[in-house]
Amino acid sequence: MLDSVTKKRIDDLRNILVGKIPDPKSQVEQITTGLIYKFMHDMDEEAVAMGGVPSFFTGAFEKYAWKNLFDPKLGGADRVQLYSDAIEGMYTNPTAPPLFREIFKNSFLPFKDPATLNMFLKEIDEFHYSHSEKLGDAFEYLLSFMGSQGDAGQFRTPRHIIDFMVEVVHPQKNETILDPACGTAGFLISSFKHILHQNTDKKLGDQLTAAERRQVGANLVGYDISPDMTRISLVNMYLHQFASPLIHEYDTLSSEDRWNEYYDVILANPPFFSPKGGIQPHSRFGVQSTRAEVLFVDYIMEHLKPNGRAGIIVPEGIIFQTGTAYKTLRKKLVEDCLVGVISLPTGVFKPYSGVKTSILILDKGFKSKTTSIGFAVVKNDGFSLGDKRTSISKNDLPEILNNFQSYLGSGSSLGLIEISKADILSERETSLSIQKYTKEEATSTEFNQVKLGDLISLNYGKPLKEADRSGAGFPVFGSNGRVGFHKEFLVEGPCIIVGRKGSAGKVILSSKNAYPIDTTFYVSLKTDAVLLKYIFYALKKLPLETLNVQAGVPGLNRNDAYELCIPLPPIEVQQQIVNELEGYQKIIDGCRQVVENYKPTIDIDPSWEMVELGQISKLINGRAYKKEELLSEGKYRVLRVGNFFTSDKWFFSDLELDETKYCDNGDLLYAWSASFGAKIWEGEKTIFHYHIWKVETDFSRVSKEYLRFLLDHLTNEFKAHGGRGGIMMHLTKSGMEQTHVPVPSLSIQNEIVERFNELETAVKGNERLIDIYTQKIQDRISRVWGK
Repeated sequence: MLDSVTKKRIDDLRNILVGKIPDPKSQVEQITTGLIYKFMHDMDEEAVAMGGVPSFFTGAFEKYAWKNLFDPKLGGADRVQLYSDAIEGMYTNPTAPPLFREIFKNSFLPFKDPATLNMFLKEIDEFHYSHSEKLGDAFEYLLSFMGSQGDAGQFRTPRHIIDFMVEVVHPQKNETILDPACGTAGFLISSFKHILHQNTDKKLGDQLTAAERRQVGANLVGYDISPDMTRISLVNMYLHQFASPLIHEYDTLSSEDRWNEYYDVILANPPFFSPKGGIQPHSRFGVQSTRAEVLFVDYIMEHLKPNGRAGIIVPEGIIFQTGTAYKTLRKKLVEDCLVGVISLPTGVFKPYSGVKTSILILDKGFKSKTTSIGFAVVKNDGFSLGDKRTSISKNDLPEILNNFQSYLGSGSSLGLIEISKADILSERETSLSIQKYTKEEATSTEFNQVKLGDLISLNYGKPLKEADRSGAGFPVFGSNGRVGFHKEFLVEGPCIIVGRKGSAGKVILSSKNAYPIDTTFYVSLKTDAVLLKYIFYALKKLPLETLNVQAGVPGLNRNDAYELCIPLPPIEVQQQIVNELEGYQKIIDGCRQVVENYKPTIDIDPSWEMVELGQISKLINGRAYKKEELLSEGKYRVLRVGNFFTSDKWFFSDLELDETKYCDNGDLLYAWSASFGAKIWEGEKTIFHYHIWKVETDFSRVSKEYLRFLLDHLTNEFKAHGGRGGIMMHLTKSGMEQTHVPVPSLSIQNEIVERFNELETAVKGNERLIDIYTQKIQDRISRVWGK
């Protein structure tokens, strides 16, 4: 388990670099280079201490020895030059093993600031090399900051999803294991740990002989097209005790050099990205396509040994898209080796992508033992499905794992939905969507599936300078929503705008004439057989965000969108559906108005006593934190303004502070910046941040609950008079304490509290209605879809 000190050092390194290198991936690359440089020094020092000779910093490279970077005679600019020359030239070091030369290939220092480099090197110097699990876990923690792996549409797979897939596929010590798009080598590391746990008596992996451990290392192979990811994978494997990891820079889809290599186990989360014009594969693929996700799945099928097994994360297009290549691939999967489909919830890859995915389980040995395929649906994976991905108690993965282990081990399908291969193959599209085959959903729609391209056109918006998006007029829409107003309009309302670049696939309905700019498409109908508002709800259901092309900023490929199918009821049924959904939406909008406009306001009676707030309360500041003091784990949670009313990411601290800097259950708190407002703290002992006051009160004169509403009343007064919430940033503690507030009798205070509690109950009821009717919209659309 990684200790908090090491985590803090990694956090400190990222904080040092962030001003010069904002991109997390580039930060990871620089920290990786620095760590390996330091570890080479440690290994040379260890060799000398044991009577040997150094292996890295000898001959022409002796001048680059780590200790020389800390020579007090070296000026800042000279240190930058020495370090830069060392990492750029290390791949030519003739005495360094090939692994290390490969790691330093294409390395460079992207900044020339001596102060930043000095801080960076001093922090790196605190790390010491050892073949320990601790160091490997530290590096995996560093890799967790890499959300998007380059521009290839591949996002970091969450660790718990990787481990789940490995447990289902169950690799063994004598089996060869491949990840053909290995990224940071997460699947390979997890497979190695799985094998160690499967061969443990008292100490991890103690039932493996030295020869077997070496063989396990030789059995793990990874490919990646990106030299940056290859280098990071090599480091990750090396720090997990692999002296010569087999990670190859290799184009899996376009090169034939390794086509004749076959494996017992393949685990992968291949990239979903296809460049403009598609992939140009060689001719040996069994399924002809230019789509990366199709080719990768076909590659994995082709490269399993006769009894081989695989686990693959795929976008939803693989499950139900109607293109010829997709249907051919699904037919081949069902006939050849598919034994399981596990639907993952939308949000697993957030905040990096909202793409909907599934896991395909392949087993060439087991497929001959069954005439069915096991299906499972993950509704909760142990984390919330919003951008924050906070831990929750609901988790379907353990039960589904047990069900699949039983299914693949003994053939018992208890807990899974079994669909016969004959039924799937007889279905026109060979769909792998479970909803196509369950009785409940099979009767939920009788409507024909029609290609989107037969119903609508997606038209390009037009450029509009930012200077022209001001003043009055018609709303201007970009991919993220409204971005201003313009005197003219491009399309008459109501109209549908679809994100093309940036927030690709986001769907917006404008009731008015609008001007969609060139980062968007706008919709025009090709036929009277469909209603515009029905198309709006249909587009929101489709996985448009998965149809990305182009490196850099993702773009929606409209030709791919045209291939998607939607159910098309008769026009009168469409109108009924739209009416029902709009009815739900009106309820949601009304509830939102209540929630957003609720402002606690006290009608002050002139007869009430007015006193300075400081006479009945004391405002206590929390502690101001530096970034490096906020830990990912620690003894105490740190309540920041960002956590005050939401479940945003929590930070922690191990610092022991004065008792006044902690809040306990029942304490009254007031956030005086950003979130603005009061709350009574519910929870364990917690450190609170400087931008929060703890309010200590004379309860003989004022009730805590009344004071909470009173502080919210003051907040609204300040905002109303200041025009912006930011006015609170200029409110000093002394100014707040000198503010006169009404203090009626305790009985009147209690009456006010009772009235506000009723109002808050009503507001919470509206929040609940928003959730209920949002789900009703989703359920109604799903019934139309039959899924």
